[in-house]
Amino acid sequence: MGIIVNKENTKNDELSRRIDADLRTKMAGSAGVIEGETPDLVDDSEYMKNYKKTSKFGWVWVVLIALAILSLISIFAF
Repeated sequence: MGIIVNKENTKNDELSRRIDADLRTKMAGSAGVIEGETPDLVDDSEYMKNYKKTSKFGWVWVVLIALAILSLISIFAF
């Protein structure tokens, strides 16, 4: 046995759409975002506050790690 519950969601849906539209326009106005795009706020977050981007010499680390792996493979293979 079940209970059928009818609820008018039209008023809630309309209110949610209005709030969503208002928040999007405020966010787009303050961030300078093109309409239809969602802003990526990762760089502004507290988590990323003290991090630095990789410098132009980041490829050196990749080469060094690759050489270390190759040397380990050659040592254990022979």
